[in-house]
Amino acid sequence: MNNILTVPNLLTFLRMALVPVFASLLFYGYFGWALFVFFFAGVSDGVDGFVARRFNQQSELGTILDPIADKLLMTTAFVILTLPNILPADNKHFPVAFWVSAAVIGRDVLIVTVALAIFIMTDFRGFKPSNLGKASTVVQICAIGIILFAAVFPAFSGYYLPTIYFTVTFFAVASGFHYIFHVAKLMNQKKENEI
Repeated sequence: MNNILTVPNLLTFLRMALVPVFASLLFYGYFGWALFVFFFAGVSDGVDGFVARRFNQQSELGTILDPIADKLLMTTAFVILTLPNILPADNKHFPVAFWVSAAVIGRDVLIVTVALAIFIMTDFRGFKPSNLGKASTVVQICAIGIILFAAVFPAFSGYYLPTIYFTVTFFAVASGFHYIFHVAKLMNQKKENEI
């Protein structure tokens, strides 16, 4: 029980609980509050990681739930921001292009499918994020923040959004395919260590 009710895990639970709040704020057009909740969730993510390492409160549950909380928030954001009539209609770069969200969600589906298939066939459990995957997540987080900023302050929104969309898509596609080779490398390292 002590390994469950740690400060990092409680912060992760809070972040997961904020997902429907964030989704509702987006859906009803409260972009300023949505940006605040998104920023708070990002800060809590950083704090729970720091606390877990600094006070030795890392747990297997936290290792599983932390990326799930991140993916729930990011997927929710991209899905809602792709819907028509959510973001201000006076910006030609809104809503977020469907192909951007498709790349982001498709990447996650690819990674989960590959990991699950490998686990079922080989019982391999040593899945770790790649550096490119981490970079893709950072790019996505920054992108959501910038998109929400553009919704709150329309005067600053026009010229950079297409670049943001392209960057998010590039990192999502590249990190998705790279993860296949990354997992193969991890599996080879495990075999070498077992010999």
